[in-house]
Amino acid sequence: MPERRIILEMGTGNDLYGEDYTKAACRAVQDALHHSSIVLFSSLGIDHREMQVQVTIGVQQPERVDTDIVASELPRGHAVVNVVHGGLNVHDPENGTTHVVANAAIAAMLPITPSDWRLSNSAN
Repeated sequence: MPERRIILEMGTGNDLYGEDYTKAACRAVQDALHHSSIVLFSSLGIDHREMQVQVTIGVQQPERVDTDIVASELPRGHAVVNVVHGGLNVHDPENGTTHVVANAAIAAMLPITPSDWRLSNSAN
């Protein structure tokens, strides 16, 4: 059965002084998670452990993100983290620092068949 995206959330995170790309990525994931409340699982009796979670992180230096740490930020499902070039580095030449900005997109996937779902005609 094909996995279908049921939820997509986005977030932004940063590390202002440590140039820590993993920390910025984790904060972006937390920001995205704080935008959602997934009541679908309890409402429909679906086990949340069935959910596959695809996380895409965008930063200027993808190789500096520890994907295992980022995956551990996800409270539900099985997470796969992919890091791509994106985000933003903001340089402060006066202080010799770089502020790291990361973007996260989190897609929740479930093995569902669209024909199994329909809107009810009943008025409540």
